[in-house]
Amino acid sequence: MQAAIQCVAYHLPEERLDNDALASIYPGWSAEKIHEKTGVRHRHIAREDETAADLAFIAADRLLRDNAVDRESIDYLLFCTQEPDYFLPSSSCLLQQRLGLPKSCGAIDVNQGCSGYVYSLGVAKGLIESGQARNVLVLTGDTYSKLIHPLDKSVRTLFGDAGTATLLSESDSSTPLLGPFVYGTDGSNADRLIVPVGGFRRRSTPDSSVESSDGSGNTRSPEHLYMDGPDVLTFALREVPRLYKTLLERSGMDVASVDYFVFHQGSKLMLDMLRKKLHIDEAKFVLDMEETGNTVSSTLPVALARLAGRQPSKSGRRIMLLGFGVGYSWAGTIATF
Repeated sequence: MQAAIQCVAYHLPEERLDNDALASIYPGWSAEKIHEKTGVRHRHIAREDETAADLAFIAADRLLRDNAVDRESIDYLLFCTQEPDYFLPSSSCLLQQRLGLPKSCGAIDVNQGCSGYVYSLGVAKGLIESGQARNVLVLTGDTYSKLIHPLDKSVRTLFGDAGTATLLSESDSSTPLLGPFVYGTDGSNADRLIVPVGGFRRRSTPDSSVESSDGSGNTRSPEHLYMDGPDVLTFALREVPRLYKTLLERSGMDVASVDYFVFHQGSKLMLDMLRKKLHIDEAKFVLDMEETGNTVSSTLPVALARLAGRQPSKSGRRIMLLGFGVGYSWAGTIATF
């Protein structure tokens, strides 16, 4: 049996933060300048009492209802997030109960960020093709807005919140519908995209909540998200072309055989530079973050769902999915969907 993506759904929080609102906070930054630098016009922000699991739950419930999926048929639940409801238990266990999935369903959390959707697809493929499961629900959800200091324009202008759901099932196709997979990791640069304090390596203290400003006028404390933007860009321009080339080689495909290229929607600047460096036709390269921002683990499935929504009559499209970022971590696959 072959693992195949059956359907994808997503959910965005109701609250929107647009560039005009941000421009009023950051002197010298106009709404258009923010759009030019990030490719984002507005991003959706979770409520104070709304978690990443809540966003994923809404997306999953919608997918199951809209596609008339029998909840008893779900064998396994994977939830990719970096903002779990609790340190323990895992949010996936709580989502199993909330979604009304059977007690025979396996459930695990995946803490992987920007590359996490592809990693989760790889795990789901392994579960299905090894006979451990027939139907796997892959959920993503991130609420980076809760990790960002309001006066840190380096990241607040970029990130938004979202949740998604993807159903993978076994198929009797004679050819693979998902894969091959290519992975990579460079933990030596983990401190370039990090929340330094709050886990068990560095516990929160009264001193760790003290805020300061960097040389660029961004304010944060060690308990907030920090991103070294230039280094992240350098990493992407170095590793993504290698990932792209290796994936094409392992798949035995050429560029013309791929219908669409969906890369992690990190920033418009990054995506434009990668597209030009790889000489990818603009018509086949998906740029879809203007209305959502960088939603971390959800960027790929959101773009995938929106692509399918724009072309509902088409199927069998071969789509290259590349995720890369926090960790540093990267992963790629080709999905027929």
